Amino acid sequence: MTAKVRWLSVGILGLLLLALGGWFWQQGREDEGAPRGGEIALPSTHGDFTLSALGEEQLAAIYFGYTYCPDVCPMTLAVVRQALGQLEPALAERVVPVMISVDPERDTLERLEEYMGYFGDEFIGARGGEAQLEDIAERYGIFWRRVEMEESAMDYTVDHSASLYLVDRHGEIRRRVLYSPAPHALIEALRQELGDT
Repeated sequence: MTAKVRWLSVGILGLLLLALGGWFWQQGREDEGAPRGGEIALPSTHGDFTLSALGEEQLAAIYFGYTYCPDVCPMTLAVVRQALGQLEPALAERVVPVMISVDPERDTLERLEEYMGYFGDEFIGARGGEAQLEDIAERYGIFWRRVEMEESAMDYTVDHSASLYLVDRHGEIRRRVLYSPAPHALIEALRQELGDT
């Protein structure tokens, strides 16, 4: 093996280890301690959104994302839509899908309203200021960070946690559902939490 090939192999291995380390770090941040949950009260595309305004029989399916997200966010919201479509109508009516923006700089309520409308009229987009977002993120154990993109029309992207949280009107996290491109795990979690097992 030539020195050039050996250094190239070491470089590729180093990049792979760095990427893997970053993924484990993010997962560790997401799993650190048990999230406390608690009330969420934010301006939204449906007026002021608060968990405490949910009915006793309802659950919010809360996702933290942003409208400029190229892949995970639209995929997750599509999975929520698929899950609601496959649930029995009486159960689906008890689920309130909410995306809380981790990009308050670009995600205005007007933009959120247009974006959430692609998934269904019942989908709520919510946003708050940096301080509100930091408080909710700390209580719910979510991670996000802005990543600058030089020489890109997007300016920046946002790395963020990709789990869904099923939360009741008391702010109790009833279930965390890990990201999946298919709705099966979410459907099962909703059926269990809504009492239809």
